[in-house]
Amino acid sequence: MKKFLNSVDTVLTESLDGFVAAHADILALGDEHKFVRRRTLKPGKVALISGGGSGHEPLHGGLVGHGMLDAACPGQVFTSPTPDQMLAAAEAVNTGAGCLFIVKNYEGDVMNFEMAAEMSEGVMQVVTNDDVAVENSSYTTGRRGVAGTLVVEKILGAAAEQDMALKPLKALGERVNGATRSMGVALTSCTVPAAGKPTFDIGDGEMEFGVGIHGEPGRRRDALKSADAIAEEICAAISGDLGDRAKGPALLFVNGFGGTPLMELYLMYNSARKIFEKNGVTVTRSLVGSYVTSLDMAGCSITLTMLDDETIALWDAPVHTAAMRWGM
Repeated sequence: MKKFLNSVDTVLTESLDGFVAAHADILALGDEHKFVRRRTLKPGKVALISGGGSGHEPLHGGLVGHGMLDAACPGQVFTSPTPDQMLAAAEAVNTGAGCLFIVKNYEGDVMNFEMAAEMSEGVMQVVTNDDVAVENSSYTTGRRGVAGTLVVEKILGAAAEQDMALKPLKALGERVNGATRSMGVALTSCTVPAAGKPTFDIGDGEMEFGVGIHGEPGRRRDALKSADAIAEEICAAISGDLGDRAKGPALLFVNGFGGTPLMELYLMYNSARKIFEKNGVTVTRSLVGSYVTSLDMAGCSITLTMLDDETIALWDAPVHTAAMRWGM
């Protein structure tokens, strides 16, 4: 294993220290590294809080700032944050309008965020489950929450910035999640620092189709295919799951898992866009880059979110975070 480390035990805290120092104009670090929050809060706005295991950067800490999250709770690598982290974050960023937790559908995340919500007042939750690859996996009961979580966070962040109340925000989040589907493919494994070796073995001529963002098994192990063939199968799975809704304006998001060059991600975007548009989707908004990663895994995911006038406007609304910035 070759990684930039001082100690496996301190990799998360040292990374958080560097991250917040690099973006000190917009971020502050909570006590004991329990959370990252917006440096300047907007009074009277519903606070959006998310989080999960580290190793998926820039999700979620990189999405804290104007127009997105108010706080993010980082767990250890691929390990859920604890309820006391969510409670501390909620206390720090709740300015009186309540909090909305945005939770990826992994058993540890769901359980710990639910515990924190039960111990708080004025807290609601949205659970994301956009992955169409498998119904259940080693980390979940039900579908996994993956790259589509970013789309939910952006649209809800804009709506909260415009002073939408807690209950309508929850309803909007569930609607956006319901209009979002994703699937990924891995070309290599990732290496968790504490393990010191790849999570799974995969041959040079193989790919893991439908992989999860922790390196969980997908639909199947298969021979490596062309980019067009990979995109064709992923897009067919997404469109098939959306059914008749897979028509009209949409956001196409091609996400890298951490070890894939942008050149390849744009190539995959080109393939996916042609396939979707041939089948009645109008790609009106796009995002390409490594936003929901799996440490150093090579691979990508494709996410499609069906849009309407409201969600297009909210996607376009100003955002200023470490990882996403436009309109300001």
